[in-house]
Amino acid sequence: MSERLDTVSVVEAPEGVELSLRVAGPSARPLAFLIDFLVRAAIFSALSWMLLFGGVGQALYLLSIFTVEWFYPVLFELFWHGQTPGKRALGLAVVRDDGTPVGWSASVLRNFLRVVDFLPGLYGVGIVSAGASREFKRIGDHVAGTVVIHVGRSSSALELPDVPPLAPRVPLTQEEQAALLEFGARSRTWTKARAEELAGELEPLTEAVGSEGRQRVLGMARWIEGAR
Repeated sequence: MSERLDTVSVVEAPEGVELSLRVAGPSARPLAFLIDFLVRAAIFSALSWMLLFGGVGQALYLLSIFTVEWFYPVLFELFWHGQTPGKRALGLAVVRDDGTPVGWSASVLRNFLRVVDFLPGLYGVGIVSAGASREFKRIGDHVAGTVVIHVGRSSSALELPDVPPLAPRVPLTQEEQAALLEFGARSRTWTKARAEELAGELEPLTEAVGSEGRQRVLGMARWIEGAR
């Protein structure tokens, strides 16, 4: 039944490559949310010992609740390939509309706008928004340009090629980091010649062309992703 409630979205990358994304329907996402809710509840329970320290402990406890509630999904989505524990358990992940990995700004937007999706209570706005969208997007997804999809262990939409990580020799902006991640995510869909051609545009950064330039771009993408 859950498969019939999902849909396939075909998106076209700027390079002209079509990617098929299996969008998660309303049967899987609530279960993932429930698992994440239980994980957060367990964290809050573990932190409750702070209350033993009176006013200071209570202040630290409230601060911890605020931090976990708002940044729990953001940090997991950024460092766990778009997956919170609940999404990973259900085989789901958050990606950008074009199938590339979600970045800081998109993850913060989609998660901080949960307060709008919750209105007027019990995620009323979010449920209506998801029901009216072919990709089952809530308000946060619409604004951030993200979508929740089904992924497999071999999903090329999310996984970067397994190459040694390489630290960029100069600081990179968030936009530049996102571009390198997009290169890595899409490189699996290109021919080696095409990937080397595009990597050649980054010669000022990689100081290499051809196969070596491609390898260095992929290594930097792995480093940005968190591999060390």
